[in-house]
Amino acid sequence: MKTVVVTGAGSGIGAATCRRLAALGHDLVIHTGRRQEAAHALAQQCSAVKCRVVIGDLAAPVTIAALSEAAQTLGDLTGVVANAGFADKRSIAQLDDTAMERSLQAMVVSLAHLMRATLPLLEPSGQGRFVAVSSFVAHRFTLGASTFPATAAAKAGIEALVKAAAVEYAGRGITVNAVAPGYVRKDNPQSASMTEEDLKRAAARVPVGRLATPDDIAAPIAFLLSPEAAYITGQVLHVDGGITL
Repeated sequence: MKTVVVTGAGSGIGAATCRRLAALGHDLVIHTGRRQEAAHALAQQCSAVKCRVVIGDLAAPVTIAALSEAAQTLGDLTGVVANAGFADKRSIAQLDDTAMERSLQAMVVSLAHLMRATLPLLEPSGQGRFVAVSSFVAHRFTLGASTFPATAAAKAGIEALVKAAAVEYAGRGITVNAVAPGYVRKDNPQSASMTEEDLKRAAARVPVGRLATPDDIAAPIAFLLSPEAAYITGQVLHVDGGITL
């Protein structure tokens, strides 16, 4: 058995990734910031493999330590999926310093903490894989659409860290990549940052004509974690239905 850590796995892309990896036989460290009940339910769904659930804010050192400890308990860590994050659609004029810092702390600073803690743990396998989840909002800025400036800045920071880590760890048998989804339909529409009308307008802008499902994103994440992706590193894979074309 090989172990994969998945952050932000309480719902959506993270949960879909866990289910897909469990079906492939990977043991899992399932992290969520606050969706404790959902994370434990997911562990039950993935009961064919060993699972450890870690609850907590990734900005807190104790949470990062708990993830590392859980991964070492399961053993043979070969993959990390950094999926934790959120969307903030407020304009620059509406953002205050606290909101901007919250996005950067939750997605960029926390990713750096996670990388420092887990990349060395991936090295002994000789085939370590680290995949971060970015977003199309770091690449697409158009009139008449929300630009998500705080989220865009944070996701761009994620991609920069991915490329830097890819260079630093390439000689150690570790690949580091990112997946940049487009619009993804939430498990719970009420938790989405966009209204149903917003989502309909968004789907109309996607060349393939629909929003992504979480599993649409989980599939390429699983590929980047696989042996077949051994020669891919430092890349941002756009999984967005063509919206960044």
